[in-house]
Amino acid sequence: MKSLSLLSAFALTAVTGKVYLEEQFSSNPFDRWIVSKAKSDLGEFKHSAGAFFADEKENLGLQTSQDARFYAISTALDEPINSADKDLVLQFSVKFEQDIDCGGGYIKLLNDLDPEKFDGSSPYNVMFGPDVCGSDRKVHVIISYKGDNKLTKRYVSVPNDVLTHQYTLIIHPDKKYKVLVDNEEKLSGNLLEDWDFLPPKEIDDPEDKKPDNWVEEEYIVDSEDKKPEDWVDGPATIPDPEAQKPEDWNDEDDGSWEVPVIPNPEYKGEWKPKEIKNPDYKGEWKPKKIPNPEYKEDDTIGQFTSSHVGFDLWQVKSGTIFDNILVTDDVEYAKQFSQDHYVAFKEAEEKVKEEKDKKEEEAEEAKRKAEEEASAKEKAAEDAEKSAEEKDEDSEDLKEDEEDEL
Repeated sequence: MKSLSLLSAFALTAVTGKVYLEEQFSSNPFDRWIVSKAKSDLGEFKHSAGAFFADEKENLGLQTSQDARFYAISTALDEPINSADKDLVLQFSVKFEQDIDCGGGYIKLLNDLDPEKFDGSSPYNVMFGPDVCGSDRKVHVIISYKGDNKLTKRYVSVPNDVLTHQYTLIIHPDKKYKVLVDNEEKLSGNLLEDWDFLPPKEIDDPEDKKPDNWVEEEYIVDSEDKKPEDWVDGPATIPDPEAQKPEDWNDEDDGSWEVPVIPNPEYKGEWKPKEIKNPDYKGEWKPKKIPNPEYKEDDTIGQFTSSHVGFDLWQVKSGTIFDNILVTDDVEYAKQFSQDHYVAFKEAEEKVKEEKDKKEEEAEEAKRKAEEEASAKEKAAEDAEKSAEEKDEDSEDLKEDEEDEL
């Protein structure tokens, strides 16, 4: 039985494809991750598990450490990956421990990168991951095509908390794709449908003209509808029949007295004939479609060679931790990697965070009570001092009265 269990465990973790990068940051990363020199004031990354974690060694990652800074750092894959004939899986975790207000948390897949010149202008193949600014919280899925960075037309929101979350992008050679957040599928479809890589297959025929007798008015006035004889459509107000000129009204001093008006109780508003369905209505006219001469199929969409991954970010408030970066062509291995390095620690991290929050709340409550007690003591001391002063004043007054009597 033991041998069978070991065999099963091996089968679960066996790699049927290839792993191009597996980064858990368990050791000092700065011998393989290169900080860009493109700017002199780039923010500094730290090797840290943050302020709370399930397992300090397992949860070590790259953490942004300076507010209001650009960041740029990258590392090479073990070997370049070409997605023309294989799956591409890009997976990593992000922990917005600082409760980010505005900043990026996305990763880039790049090719032929000069790490020391890496910045926002460096061409990339894929930009994937969370981006937050105020209420706008979206997961970017941007794919480069012929030098243009194309955004997906669909939307995935970013979880709104300070815990670790995992982001997975899978692109298949047949152009199908998936986006997962915490192993839950958020998007799936076809690259050609969810990105505007190509112009439309068909366009409106510029030669097609709307016929003169085409009727687009869906409703018309009912010519047989007549205004009722008792319909009152004006005036909206009438003089108040019960109003009387005040007896003390003086026209010379007060001006000419005018009868106040009240809403006309019989007024029904402007009468309009009802509308009926137009029997000649043909619907909204649209020109016919013709093949777009500029449209050309391109099987290379979603196919590229990548040699590096990198983080090129701006953050107003720092503290984000990046971890468990995986680039592979093996979807099943990515699932197991997630189980081993993300799922296995998720619940424990949540409990640690709950305990941390509880301790902070207790400390805050203790601080509040201490401040209240200190304030009460201070007030008691002030009251006692005031009472003593009043007592002294009373004694002095009594003494003066006694002296006056003598």
